[in-house]
This record gives sequence, C-alpha cells and structure tokens, in this order.
Amino acid sequence: MTDDPAEANDERDRPPEPAQSAGDADGGVAGSDESDGEEPWLSLAAFHDVCQREGRPVVTAASVARALERSQHEAHEALESLAETGDLERLSVSTDPVVWYPSELEDLTDRERVLVFPKRREIVVDRPDQFTRAQLSQFAHLADTNGEAGYRYVVRPEDVWQAPHDSFDALARTMRQALGQRSEALEEWVESQWDRARQFRLVTHPEGYTVLEARSAEVMGNVARQKLDEEHVHAPISETEDWVREGSEAAIKRILYEAGYPVRDDRDLARGEALSLELRVGLREYQRTWVDRFAEQGEGVFVGPPGSGKTIAAMGAMAHVGGETLVLVPSRDLARQWADALAEHTTLEREQIGQYHGGRKEIRPVTIATYQIAGMDRHRSLFDDREWGLVIFDECQHVPSDIYRRSTHLQSRHRLGLSASPIREDDRQAEIFTLVGPPIGTDWEALFDAGFVAEPELEIRYVPWGDEESRNAYGSAEGREKYRIAAENPGKIEEVRYLLSAHPDATALVFVDYLEQGRELAAALDVPFLSGETPHHERRRLLEELRRGERDLLVISRVGDEGIDLPAVDLAVVASGLGGSRRQGTQRAGRTMRPVGGALVYVLATRGSREEEFARRQLQHLGRKGMTVRERTVERDE
Repeated sequence: MTDDPAEANDERDRPPEPAQSAGDADGGVAGSDESDGEEPWLSLAAFHDVCQREGRPVVTAASVARALERSQHEAHEALESLAETGDLERLSVSTDPVVWYPSELEDLTDRERVLVFPKRREIVVDRPDQFTRAQLSQFAHLADTNGEAGYRYVVRPEDVWQAPHDSFDALARTMRQALGQRSEALEEWVESQWDRARQFRLVTHPEGYTVLEARSAEVMGNVARQKLDEEHVHAPISETEDWVREGSEAAIKRILYEAGYPVRDDRDLARGEALSLELRVGLREYQRTWVDRFAEQGEGVFVGPPGSGKTIAAMGAMAHVGGETLVLVPSRDLARQWADALAEHTTLEREQIGQYHGGRKEIRPVTIATYQIAGMDRHRSLFDDREWGLVIFDECQHVPSDIYRRSTHLQSRHRLGLSASPIREDDRQAEIFTLVGPPIGTDWEALFDAGFVAEPELEIRYVPWGDEESRNAYGSAEGREKYRIAAENPGKIEEVRYLLSAHPDATALVFVDYLEQGRELAAALDVPFLSGETPHHERRRLLEELRRGERDLLVISRVGDEGIDLPAVDLAVVASGLGGSRRQGTQRAGRTMRPVGGALVYVLATRGSREEEFARRQLQHLGRKGMTVRERTVERDE
C-alpha cells in the first residue's frame, strides 16, 4: 500500500474511461475551447485525457492547468463547474489542497473500461469481458481483484518472456486488442523484454555435449561470462558459444534468469520410447488452451485453483507428447491416486503404470515416484537410465527446496509442473519457472465466472479466549509460542461445534496445525483425526468413506494440505493454520472448490492475538484471486 493519498485513490477507486484516440494514452492532451459561448472549455472527455497523461484517475487543478495550458484559476473554476453538474467529485488530501476524479468512479455502468499506466506497467480494468481477460492473460499477471468487477494486471518481465507468440508483432496485436488502444511506452518496454528472452539458448553440439549460445559477442561477454564460472562452463568455443559442463544446465538457466535473461532450452534431449494413450474424458476449453500452450513451448507450469482439473490437463499433455512419462509427487498417497486416475481417465492398462516409493518399486512406461526417492543417489540411476519423453512435477512449488530440486536434474525434452499456487514464503518461486518451465494458467476469477469451479465464501471469525488460563499464558509467552497458544485456544472447540450445528447437512473438514489440538477436537466431536501418524490404509479408508458419503466429518492435520487428494466438501473450518503460509491458505480454501456452489470456509482466529494479523494477510492473498472474504467478531453468547 502507498502513503500517497492520490495513489491510494488510484488503487481504491475504479478507473475512468480511457481516451478514444489510440495515440493519446502517452502523448499530449488537448482541451476544447468554448465553441458557441455556452459550452465549457473543459469537458469530461478532456479531463479523462488529463488522467491518462498523469497516469492516475485523480488529479489536481494544477495538473489540469498544466496539461491544457490554462491558468490554475481557470482550471479550478472549470473543475468546480463539472462538479456542480455531477460529473466530478472533489477530495481534500494532505499533500494537495484538492484532487478531482470522475463521479462515474463511484457510479459505474456495465461498460468495460481499460486504463493503462505505462510507467508502472499496470493495467486497471473495470468489468472486462472474457475475451479481454483471455487476451490480457497472454502477457500480463492478474495481481489484484476487488471481488466485484475491478481487476489490476501487472506486466512483468516473465509474462513477456513466456508470451505464446511467434513474433513481437503478433504479441503487440494481442496487447492492442486487450487494451483497445496503443500504448507506445508500454509496447516499447515489452519489446525490450521480448528481445531479452531471445539472447541465450542451450543447444546440443553435433558431438553430443551442450553449448550455451548467445545472439551476440557483446551479450555473451557482458552477461554470461560475467555471471558464470568454471563450475558452469569448460571453455569458450567461439565469441558467442561456451562449452557447458554436464549437469550445470539448470544452474545456468537459473543464474541467467535472475540476471534478466531467460535461456531457451533447445537441446536435443531424449524423447523417450513412444507411448500411445488417449483420454477417456473431454478437456474443458481452458484445459485445452493449457495443453496447446504447453505443446507450443514444450515445457511449463499449469497454474489453477484446486478443482480446476490440472491433473486431467496433464494427462492431455501426456497424450500430446506420446512418450514414456515420469510423474513426481510429494507422497505415496498421491502416487496411488495418480495411478488410479490414469487407469480411469486414459486408455493405459494397469500394467503400464508403475509406482516407485517406500512401498513399491516398479519402473513402467508411466512411473509415479516421490520426489524424495527420485533425488536419492542409490535410486537416481534407475531414472537416469530410462529416456523419459515427459517429466511431470506435481505440487511443483516444492521444487526450489534443497531436497526436491535434485529431482530436476532428471532432464527430458518436455517438462510440466502443476500447482494451485506457485508462491513460496522464501521468495524462490522464480526458480520454479527456470527449473520446470513458465507459468500457464487461467485467472481464478474467470473459472468462477464460467462456472467450472465454484467460488467458496471465506469468513474470518474472531473468537474470544475460552478460558483465562490460556489468555494469561499468551500474555507471558514470547515468539512462536504466542502463535501456538492462540492457535490452540480452547474457545475454538465451542466455535467449531456451533458452525457444524449451523450447517447440519454439510460434509465438512476441520483443519488444525497441531496434533494435540487435533486430538482434542476429534475427541470433542467424536470423529476420527487424520494426521501423518495415521497408517496409509486407514487414511484411504477414511477418505473413501467421506468421498462416498458414508462419513460427513473429519478432523485433519497439515497432511491434508498437500500430498493427499482430499474429496471436495461443502464446509471447511480452519481451526488453526491459515497463518502458516499463503500457499497453505490456498490449499485449505481450495478443498471446497467444485462445480456446484454453496461452499463455505470459516477461519478461526483468536481475537486480539497475532493470529488476527496472520489470518488477514493470508486471506488478502485469496481475496486478490477473486474470492469473497468477510470478517466477523464472535460474541460469547452467540
């Protein structure tokens, strides 16, 4: 958030309608003089032009005077006149006497409005149609949405680097279609990033080793040879080519990516033995788009909310590649679920599908292995010796971690990641896209609007302390212990009971972060507690009962955040844990996403504790994805 009141209005209010002239967005602005002695010299359209030039939807009289070459007194009088007719509103702020903005910011019609801020590389859109959002997703990142009709996109370097176009001219056409205008300043910056993404590539030398190739001697000398050392390359081959050390390809891609130069991977990698398979289910339109984008790039990360069908789309990618496939997953539970899904949704026979983890050791044309096993030296040779046509990294947000990243050394011609939220609290998410591939996805709000995924309603409920002993213990605790005491507040047990009784017909999950709290809640509710200590066969039985409707409630620990394909439910109560990470919040909220509506997520936070701050922070992240978020303070007698 910014401390500048004018900037604050920029984010809070909806944008004015942009100038109709394609060249006005970044150029001069002209107001019209009185034509017949009665019309004012400052029109609302001219005011919009000033906003466009200033790069914000609120301006001062001095800005209007400067842009339209009038005195400040004349500008102030004209603004007052527009305010009297209801076209403008005024707002007193601390840094300027008065700022002005169009009244239609507070009284919007159904028209689509697009406002471009080229210096900040932001695009604010009100009520965009599906076409506009689809076009924007090809070169911009949806950074924020107000949950109604306002969207804020940011054009980042990585969005341009992975834009699905064969030429900059084609990308520029997409930009103009999305914006309804031409922004020369923004296009100039986008073209510079487009050019950066084509400076380096990895290729296979005729003798079999890998070469880093630069477009020019200057960029090789000033960038690559400044950033890389003998750990990465053996020696120069020419002014524009370096001989790459075997196994350092991923590090080179990561280092140059961080320097602002993504590396195209054009190596002649093993394609793997051919494997014919077909899907038994049809792909939704957006899933087909994901697969088409993957087919064009040969690598990428499918990004979509839980319930959007990333696994089915990955099977579509497998069918496109038509080669033997290695699927890497975080847990043996997910390995089993992948095997079942492949047998159900594709024409693969059971004997073509293998699992490789602590319980089973099978190498088949399609092999599902855990990251931990694939990264161990004693097992690596088994995977290295087989030529995979495709490697799929499920829950790929884990890939940058030191344990999991060893699995990325398993190189194939095609790499695909799957993630609901590829963000990391250590800010290493960029490594996901250098090690696996660029993001490919559809914004969550579009899936909500199209009805493919139901939007759950989220409500933070601030719960009072259950007893004085816990309140006093919180007051004297320090650091992480304060959060744990608040998380395990005994008052939450009564609140969980209340919420479950308020939704007697719902299938529900209650999430906890701490084992002791989970045991207490399960005992109080007389239901099973599913945790990492629960044997695998018992987990399967409980989840199948929930999936078949034979059971309507489970208490579940962090083991349910990732690594288990939980059935979709009507109600999720987060008794503790949403303060952990943004990704965890996404996973838990996503357990209620499915094609039918009515799902609810309640997040319990102890009133007056640090839990309030944590819960708000994580739910803001979900709110920006388009979910409805409410807050409520619970009274003791409720």
